[in-house]
Amino acid sequence: MKKILTPLMLAMAFASAGSAMAQTAPAAPESTLSFNVGAVSDYRYRGISQSRLDPAVQGGADYADKSGFYLGVWGSSIKWIKDAGGDSNMEVDIYGGYKFTVGDIGYDLGFLRYEYSGNKLTPSANTNELYGAVTMGPLTAKYSQSTGNLFGFANSKGSTYLDLTATFDLGGGYSLAPHLGRQTVKGADNGKYSYTDYALTLGKDLGNGLTASAAVIGTDAEKGSYVYGTKQLGKAGVVVGLKYAF
Repeated sequence: MKKILTPLMLAMAFASAGSAMAQTAPAAPESTLSFNVGAVSDYRYRGISQSRLDPAVQGGADYADKSGFYLGVWGSSIKWIKDAGGDSNMEVDIYGGYKFTVGDIGYDLGFLRYEYSGNKLTPSANTNELYGAVTMGPLTAKYSQSTGNLFGFANSKGSTYLDLTATFDLGGGYSLAPHLGRQTVKGADNGKYSYTDYALTLGKDLGNGLTASAAVIGTDAEKGSYVYGTKQLGKAGVVVGLKYAF
């Protein structure tokens, strides 16, 4: 009887301990709030420099609910508004949406507002976009469409951006992300502003919320379409960055 009871009691003791651990395990957070700050040697958006090929400082905040809903705000210093005759040196993006998964496929539907406060351009540079993205394994395909004029281009409502981005874990904290996108600017006189952009980004997790990146970025934008003086703002170049998330 002793030989039978001893293992039985041990099993009961382990089961009781496991139950206690399960009861005291912390519950998944209802929501998360995170922040980030950083700097880049050149702020490129969809391949085009927003900072006249010069450095920019950036930062943002993100709120995510466990249901899948999220909200965020992000900002960067810029130069292109003043270069175009306007009066703003800051871009602020406000966005929100819903993420969910079906099987092994992830989905993301949302809205994004690009705000250039007091930009004074006509038409205004302020832009609204709706977007949808699908993620399968390392690959994400995303489609965005403006609900009004795009970044100050007249009669450009309905302009679209389609991009494909993959992220590969190389181990040791390194990641590699190839990207290909197509910006189409609607409007009878806006054809020359449509272009394809590409990027290849190497990232390194430095620990404690700090990440570094180096990217080769370029476009096939027509010469004379995105320029400041003699600077071709869509030309190929290397961009390095450092970001701290907390």
